[in-house]
Amino acid sequence: MSEVINEGLIAAAKAAAKAAAGSAPLLVAERITRRFGGLVANQDVCVSLERGKVHVLLGPNGAGKSTCINMLSGDLPPSEGRIHFMGRDITALSAAQRSQVGIGRSYQRTNIFPQFSVLENVRLAAQSRRQQAWRIFSRAMQQQWALDKARACIDEAGLGSKVDWIAGVLSHGEQRQLEIAMVLATDAQVLLLDEPLAGMGSDESARMVEVLKRLKPTRAILLVEHDMDAVFAVADTITVMVNGQVLESGPPEQIKASVAVQQAYLGQEDSFHV
Repeated sequence: MSEVINEGLIAAAKAAAKAAAGSAPLLVAERITRRFGGLVANQDVCVSLERGKVHVLLGPNGAGKSTCINMLSGDLPPSEGRIHFMGRDITALSAAQRSQVGIGRSYQRTNIFPQFSVLENVRLAAQSRRQQAWRIFSRAMQQQWALDKARACIDEAGLGSKVDWIAGVLSHGEQRQLEIAMVLATDAQVLLLDEPLAGMGSDESARMVEVLKRLKPTRAILLVEHDMDAVFAVADTITVMVNGQVLESGPPEQIKASVAVQQAYLGQEDSFHV
């Protein structure tokens, strides 16, 4: 019975997304809380993601950022609270089901097929959204729609010149761009990106910032990131978390000037400079 209910929710969320394409917000978390026994990892967290906006989650290690993004993506169910996508309650949907309705997720660890080409990686992601059992014996690389979609997503992620490269020989930054292209190929309207700039040098970080700016107008983006230059280059809204709770949320100028944020995030008032 639960599978039938969830399939109905997926269909309803897809219909709502199509009807409301261009309206905001796309994803809303209302007072979500996550408990692990007696430990409260997140408490009463509210997040609203709008198309055309980048919302950044900031906070020291252990602040609850990963738990929050895991609840939004469906990797963890909230203990309390609700999550809505395009006005539809999707709290009961799994991570795979949320991906089907238009919520894409990247993780802290790179998750690609290193032995495949860039094109093959993204084609596989595209085909995951259009299962055709009756074509089980057809040659995958002859499905032109998947190849066209893959190439468009690769271009959007800034890897158009390396479409035929083997993924395993790409630089770390390029592999993170490839991950984003794979998420785009699933028709994601909401992008949940967990530290996409981690481990990058300045040049790679700058390229990723440009990718995020290019993706921003047509999607809602949640970014968990520690690179302050990148955060203030792309953020429209910043939510600062401490001990599993929201300390403050607002535009970058407000967060940069907040004494409470300076003290909680960096430990001293005069060190929050970008």
